[in-house]
Amino acid sequence: MNVALVRGTTVQDHVALAEIELCGELIIAASATGEERLSPDRIDEVLKVSTVVEQRSDDWD
Repeated sequence: MNVALVRGTTVQDHVALAEIELCGELIIAASATGEERLSPDRIDEVLKVSTVVEQRSDDWD
């Protein structure tokens, strides 16, 4: 079986890279906590969910 090698080109899936980065942030936060699990509020804080929701609700007004 012959496999063609592609050299000099990189393919980046920006959505996948963003998801990997967010997972990494969650892993770091989970390893730094003394609790068994991250609380939903802490997860939102790590993922910066509350900031996005607040900004969007301001846009709706």
